[in-house]
Amino acid sequence: MMSFNMGGTAEPVYSVPEYESILGLFLFPDLSFTTSQRKSKGDSVKMDVLTGMKQKETMEISQLMTEMEGKTVQINGAIHTIRDMGTVAFVVLRKREGLLQCVYVKGIAEFELEDLKEAASVLIKGTLSKNEKAPNGIEVMIESVTILSEPAETMPIPISKWKMNTSLETKLNLRPVALRNIRERAKFKIQEGVVRAFRDFLHQQGFTEIRTPKIGSKGAEGGANIFKLDYFHTPAVLAQSPQFYKQMMVGVFDRVFEAAPVFRAEKHNTKRHLNEYTSLDFEMGYIDDFTDLCAMETGFLQYMVMLLEKEYEKELIILDVTLPRVDKIPCVRFDEAKELVAGKYKRAIKNPYDLEPEEEVLIGQYFKEEYDADFVFVTHYPSKKRPFYAMDDPADTIYTLSFDCLFHGMEITTGGQRIHDYHKLLEKIAARGMTEEGMEAYLSAFKYGMPPHGGLGIGLERLTMKLVGEDNVRETTLFPRDLGRLEP
Repeated sequence: MMSFNMGGTAEPVYSVPEYESILGLFLFPDLSFTTSQRKSKGDSVKMDVLTGMKQKETMEISQLMTEMEGKTVQINGAIHTIRDMGTVAFVVLRKREGLLQCVYVKGIAEFELEDLKEAASVLIKGTLSKNEKAPNGIEVMIESVTILSEPAETMPIPISKWKMNTSLETKLNLRPVALRNIRERAKFKIQEGVVRAFRDFLHQQGFTEIRTPKIGSKGAEGGANIFKLDYFHTPAVLAQSPQFYKQMMVGVFDRVFEAAPVFRAEKHNTKRHLNEYTSLDFEMGYIDDFTDLCAMETGFLQYMVMLLEKEYEKELIILDVTLPRVDKIPCVRFDEAKELVAGKYKRAIKNPYDLEPEEEVLIGQYFKEEYDADFVFVTHYPSKKRPFYAMDDPADTIYTLSFDCLFHGMEITTGGQRIHDYHKLLEKIAARGMTEEGMEAYLSAFKYGMPPHGGLGIGLERLTMKLVGEDNVRETTLFPRDLGRLEP
């Protein structure tokens, strides 16, 4: 007879009927009889059992495009626009895959056109036919419609227009509605493709995806650009980056990555800065030098372009996007880059320790003109402008084994090789006049051994902005957070 032990060796062993009876008391406390008694009384508990996905009668655009001409179909969607031509009207539905044109003919359809409103959600039944002039080359002759929901008010902005010609401020204030515009929506499908490519490519390269906390006791980057908060009467900060955690996890998985928000309390009100943005981070162990990181990012960019070409052609056409060249990405030292643009464009070097935005633009311009390159790695940034964990160049400790990646003249990536030796890390912390307080857990990973490693972070919104040709990072941020915006 089968029996169950409900705990350790000291627990009693129950037979199947006894176990079911006890289980029944927990599941059905109002029933005082056993399983066998319930069966003998003819009682049973009725419940639904799910065995998988439900088969829907309604169809998506991609399904309609597969040899269904002349067949009766059902489709649902939101009414994007209604174009009334008199006896004939075009009711354009907005669906997750795009637009679908439906044709209303007075006298054939079983309702009046006046019954329909823009932005209403509907279920349409009709006959499918081909029409090369219609979106996706198909249309549906409407027979009947079921109204699923109706808007309470008319649209505040013309989302059905190809270009809304609305100010950025208005679009952001009305974000949930503005994003229904086909072109606005396409930007974020492209952004989806970027994140998808990042994940897919790194999984293929043996990386493990991790999740790191966004509330901590100390900032990873230092400085004053930290959001502080009261965490149950204990001082805490919002994470500037996952830096400490992803380095610690290199000691666990060798290669790790994360796509998650980071927070910077920078009082910048520019077209390129946000106070919350999405960072695509990876960290990899057992590197030979920082060029391994540049090579890995190059591989990701190549995979991203391939995926966008293959899976997001529709959005690329909608936005008239020409994808960048990624077959070869030049590398140039920080000091050499400054001298190159100073010489060619007659611009004096004002800050020897960092790149000004104008210099980034000129570096991008230089390498586009000279090498037809859309991306460029600028390497060996001065140690003075890099965090304490950046490894100094043994050949010249004024500089670090770090880099930025510029895309069309804008920094989208910062990365580099890290100090992996515990004692050298302590020396760098002391040399910076920093304290080890709050970094004990981070430092313990190095105390007990860490491999040579490095990593990088990519600003998702900036990368998307440059890909789709926008000039303000808020255009490619679903719900931006900047100096003056906490809503919506």
